Amino acid sequence: MNIPITNPIKIVVKHVGDVHIHTFISSYEGDNIANATHIIESKNELVLIDGQFLKPYAQKFRAYADSLKKPIARLYLSHRHPDHWFGLGDAFSDVEIYTLPETIEFLKEHGEASREDHMGKLGDLAPDKVVIPQHAVSPGVEFIDGVQYVIERVIDTEIDYGITLKLPEFGVFIAQDLIYSGTHLYLTKYLDHWMEQFEDMLTSDYEVFLPGHGAPADKKEVTENLKYLIAAKQAIDDGLKNQEFKQFMLQKFPTRQCPAIFDIYLPRLFDGASEY
Repeated sequence: MNIPITNPIKIVVKHVGDVHIHTFISSYEGDNIANATHIIESKNELVLIDGQFLKPYAQKFRAYADSLKKPIARLYLSHRHPDHWFGLGDAFSDVEIYTLPETIEFLKEHGEASREDHMGKLGDLAPDKVVIPQHAVSPGVEFIDGVQYVIERVIDTEIDYGITLKLPEFGVFIAQDLIYSGTHLYLTKYLDHWMEQFEDMLTSDYEVFLPGHGAPADKKEVTENLKYLIAAKQAIDDGLKNQEFKQFMLQKFPTRQCPAIFDIYLPRLFDGASEY
């Protein structure tokens, strides 16, 4: 794989009082897929969302968090796709990690197999070890250093199960892979339910949506994601698959970045390849 390592993009998305919301985005170039991870910096400590994919970006993300000179209270892992948890082993093994119980069980059963499967593709960019999250989360409300987090369990979208986090005081919705901002989406069989989630987001009070890939988004980008799924569903219904499907989507959405995502998900969407 051709994965160039370049300087990440670091953005302060919002600043209200003692709270700074940061986004850290890896490269869009080559076969990279612009993984986006986030930091909620409150008065006394930090909350992180996801751990990056490739070792260098995980280490750069940790260095960025450490540069804020506050302890990391916890890291939330949104879901079990390796581009969100691989970096935990390289940069966050000393951090308290929270995720769904299903994600914990998946990593216990398949984490090492996933790591070994990627070693041939990624070489020394892959993690040296698998870190299993220690804490299971349930939907509900958490207050961390005075900041309210609304944790929701979302099923059957880009993944079969995952979590999102909302910050109602700030109008920020940490959507992770519910949204791909400016990039091609990783598609699954759950398109109908995923589209319903977009419709809910569009009628919500939230205005800033933090994606799992690409730059912070607004409702216009949510609408663009919805259009993308509508087009993909129609193409599948019309019988397009594999390379024909890829070429159709590339032509339909020529400005979206990170086309390498097609080669990751097409074998799973059409040919029943392993989920990890």
